[in-house]
Amino acid sequence: MGFWDVITGRTRPKQANLDALFAVPTAALTMQTSLGLVPTGDGAVCYRAAAGAGFASTQDDVVELLGASEAAPKVTTSVDEFGFTWLSVDHEALDPANPDITGLVTDLHAVNTTLEMNGFGPGLLCSLIGFEGADGRSVGLIYLYKQGTFYPFVPTGPQQRDNLLEINVRTAIEGDLPVEKDLSRWLAVWGAPGL
Repeated sequence: MGFWDVITGRTRPKQANLDALFAVPTAALTMQTSLGLVPTGDGAVCYRAAAGAGFASTQDDVVELLGASEAAPKVTTSVDEFGFTWLSVDHEALDPANPDITGLVTDLHAVNTTLEMNGFGPGLLCSLIGFEGADGRSVGLIYLYKQGTFYPFVPTGPQQRDNLLEINVRTAIEGDLPVEKDLSRWLAVWGAPGL
């Protein structure tokens, strides 16, 4: 914060550190060894779509870029009940016990970076990486774009979540990732793709 910001009472929002996404494979190993949670290969970026041809063109470019190779992931977009767009990336694993988590976070980073570089960063909300337990329970590792932090989300049913497992995941990964300390920011993302 600069001198002028102090005088005027303004604060600058924390800048997102998208490179923190590249630490997720390490956190995934920690989650697997300590809690038995394995990555599903599914992930998504959530954002508020802007009106206009510029945004539509950027979104189309991102989808085309991710689907350009022969072994490309399945990429889809959907709009949730709150009007947010979810761009989902599904890395179908050749070995379901060992999905390409590095490729997934690289793709999610590319989506975030492309939207940010084209001036649509303020519309970015979060990124989600899916995990699953041996009991079939879904766990989402959420990256809050505007905070630059992660938190776990564990839905157990309609409008229900497993807070104890969320706390256990937080404890397991806080050495690997910047974890959101303010629990009021641990928003529920009901019906998110990949969960």
